[in-house]
Amino acid sequence: MFKEIKSLDEFLILKEEQAAMLAYFSTDACSVCKVLKPKVDEMATAKFPKMQLVYVKSDVLPDVAAQNSVFTAPTVVVFFDGRETIRKSRAFGVEELEHEIERYYSMLFD
Repeated sequence: MFKEIKSLDEFLILKEEQAAMLAYFSTDACSVCKVLKPKVDEMATAKFPKMQLVYVKSDVLPDVAAQNSVFTAPTVVVFFDGRETIRKSRAFGVEELEHEIERYYSMLFD
């Protein structure tokens, strides 16, 4: 389940506190985002229960998007131990994302 981010400070604190965090950047105008978000949510919730899922509305919080060099929607950025490890933008498969996360997630939590 995605937690909607309300400020840059909240984002930075979560990024440092969580061992694993997936950030989903989107805008209200992005139709692809609306289709992809529930699929990413379902996959991450089922496969990676220890990962924090956060949702950032890039048009509402441009400072959070800019801080993370996000200039297109949708963009998924995955952090492990506070460091960006995976980045996917625009057209990407949920299965492809899952395989990339699995590699790092299993090293951290298994």
